[in-house]
Amino acid sequence: MSDTLTPTSPAAVSSALRSRARPKRRINWGRVAAWAVMGVLLVITLFPFFWMIRTALSSNPDLVAGKQSLVPPGATIVNFKRALGVATQHEITAATGAQTGTTINFFSALKNSVIVCTLITVGQVLFCSMAAYAFARLRFRGRDKLFFLFLMAMMIPPVFTLIPNFVLVKNLGLLNTYLGIAAPFLLMTPFAVFFMRQFFLGISKEVEEAAVLDGASRWRIFRQLIIPMSIAPLTTLAVLTYITAWNEYMWPLVAGSAPNVQVLTVALNAFKSSTPTAIPDWSGLMAATFLAAIPIIVLFIALGRRMVDSIGFSGIK
Repeated sequence: MSDTLTPTSPAAVSSALRSRARPKRRINWGRVAAWAVMGVLLVITLFPFFWMIRTALSSNPDLVAGKQSLVPPGATIVNFKRALGVATQHEITAATGAQTGTTINFFSALKNSVIVCTLITVGQVLFCSMAAYAFARLRFRGRDKLFFLFLMAMMIPPVFTLIPNFVLVKNLGLLNTYLGIAAPFLLMTPFAVFFMRQFFLGISKEVEEAAVLDGASRWRIFRQLIIPMSIAPLTTLAVLTYITAWNEYMWPLVAGSAPNVQVLTVALNAFKSSTPTAIPDWSGLMAATFLAAIPIIVLFIALGRRMVDSIGFSGIK
């Protein structure tokens, strides 16, 4: 008796082979747990920002009444109009529960913040990059010890230098001026020098040695060779410096309290009540704070990718 062969189609054979070769996917519970933890941390991180927006959309009478639901009852944009100085008297009364409400010259303070932060950023990027290149490439006696002493300044709390800086700026006649507000941060900071030095140390010396053989000076090498190669870390330093200067409060309050040079962080102080019987204008303060944060958020979104890519301090590859 002969065996009977059953014909099988090529499609069935191919399907059977794929079913055998395809392993069963197992759920990676560790990865699921990691994503869950990241999600929880993200919610915790963003919740204060959400609550700021929620408070900005509320009215002061609702806040006093203790209506603390996640969605503000009777949400309104009047507080944003008050922060921008375009709200009517009727809208101010409805939002604050009083005949008068706090307003600020938002666009004037915004202009002052942009001017001061630009001065600080340009100065730090320029001078810190030059100092960092000197510490990374130039050889002079006591270089490493000097750099160590320079880094020790990072351990000095800023409040310790507040009064000496104030006395110096006052003696120079720079109080209530843009230059006076920017002066303590204009030239160099230890972190910025350290940040750029680490990148310069990763650049191959052979390229500079070839430029020296071609007759290039140190300044020409720095200007035409090192700077173009350092666009990414310089951009990162500029963004970090700009954000830090934008959020600075204590020194601009001391050195630039005049209305014509007030930066946004100082101008927002107007929403805090100066009378012991009245509560601060929280809704107006949160609305103005959100508006003040928008330029920094836009800046970070536009340059965030470049910042992340440059953190590795990559040299020539």
